[in-house]
Amino acid sequence: MALALKNILGEIPFTADLYDSLRKGRPHTRYNLEQLAKHLPQAVKEARPFIQNAKPKSKLLLFATLHYWVEQAAIVGLALRGMGHDVTIAYLPYHDWRKDINKFDLRRQDLYTRRVLAPLNGMVNVASLLDLKPASVLPASLAADIALVSNYDAQYTLQVEDVDTQSALYQMRLRRNDFAARAALSLMREIKPGAVLIPNGTITELGAVYRAARHLDLRAITYEFNDQREQVWIAQNDEVMRQNTDSLWTARGGNKLTKSERVLIEELESARMDGRAFGKSTRKWQDVETIGGEKLRKELGLDKKRPVVLLATNVLGDSLTLGRNVFSQSMAEWIAKTARFFAGRPRVQLVIRIHPGERLTHGPSMSDVVKGALADIPENIHLIGPLEKVNTYDLMEIADLGLVYTTTTGLEMAMNGIPVIVCGATHYRGRGFTIDPTTWDEYFAMMDGALKKKKVLTKTQIETAWEYAYRFFFEYPLVFPWRLMHFWKDMETWPMARVLSKEGEKEFGTTFDYLAGKNIKW
Repeated sequence: MALALKNILGEIPFTADLYDSLRKGRPHTRYNLEQLAKHLPQAVKEARPFIQNAKPKSKLLLFATLHYWVEQAAIVGLALRGMGHDVTIAYLPYHDWRKDINKFDLRRQDLYTRRVLAPLNGMVNVASLLDLKPASVLPASLAADIALVSNYDAQYTLQVEDVDTQSALYQMRLRRNDFAARAALSLMREIKPGAVLIPNGTITELGAVYRAARHLDLRAITYEFNDQREQVWIAQNDEVMRQNTDSLWTARGGNKLTKSERVLIEELESARMDGRAFGKSTRKWQDVETIGGEKLRKELGLDKKRPVVLLATNVLGDSLTLGRNVFSQSMAEWIAKTARFFAGRPRVQLVIRIHPGERLTHGPSMSDVVKGALADIPENIHLIGPLEKVNTYDLMEIADLGLVYTTTTGLEMAMNGIPVIVCGATHYRGRGFTIDPTTWDEYFAMMDGALKKKKVLTKTQIETAWEYAYRFFFEYPLVFPWRLMHFWKDMETWPMARVLSKEGEKEFGTTFDYLAGKNIKW
């Protein structure tokens, strides 16, 4: 059906409903719930006896948008219902956060979602935010939050830091986020949930609903997944992508690692260095073997007379960098000013390692930022592009000082005894083993000071870095049966009946309690 015709028909009440009644099935868009349609009836059948015998617990609201989050919300919500919680799943049936959608297709996607979720009827409440009468206007403070989320959306989508708020993308994101927040306000005021569960909680409508929940002072639980199967990150009244480890470190920091814990973190670090997968992950952190620092020094033309400073970049627009500025306006500004700083210090060699993840992105490269900051790149500044076959750990071996924004490379440099200046609000900043400037003047002074004094980390600082790394990689993630990627494969291993059984309760019960709002006990 032509787009122009859909735009017209979408404005006529019940047109999409009539069309859908004649052409039932999945709309011809990327919005695909077929796996959920296949698995949900069996999951409901397995959950029913547990629901009948469960003691009543708290009232929960789960929100999801985009088909893959809707699929997971249906299964997670059903599991929580099987544990006794009164669950409402709210959704917006979008298939793409980057492109607008006409009302006709959106309505068809909504009707399709209702059909797929129908097996939940009588057990889990389902609410489309499209059906609700949204709050008429957002309070000023929440409106500012929604503008910020929309800015994040544009940064994330375009992989840029400077956003044109008049652009079609930003305006579309602002409209959708504004509607999501106003509709969510209406629903949350009506049902008054004890906790609101939201994946991610930083970008898109997910971020908008998180901000709306916090505006109402509701307990908001955000969650995301790392590279390991059967693991989840959870944050309570916080955005999980900020990886706030304050409470973990307060509770667990300062405890010397046991022998087995030390062996485990050393095995992980070795795997990351050598480009091997670790644990229940297939991810490889390097795609080239180490050749040794000294061999790499020769290949790059670095001399031994001058100190080497390693600046490791993040991928522009990565959700782990959004809103992480401390004293710079952006990561690009930090890199540009740093490059100009070292251009005037020929007695120091600066190596800028562009994140290999840039090979998968379409936004501006950090190498372009450097080239834009310097008319000519001097001989003491070396750019290593994302496609170059260089192992970052070989660079660490010859580095005298590290500079990072939020990348975990800074933590690993500290583990290897290298002083690290952290310039973004990353989770390991301020833990006792990094140098943490809060102004430009402090930053430049700290770089000069670290190089002049040939600063080294103390044994205590190095051990603290190793301990923190263990806490972050092995204690911050919590056990959970179903990761977003390969979700249905995980369900083969952990079907609903097994998760709700005594075995599943022993394995995952505490994590589900945390998702339901119980304070995390580290």
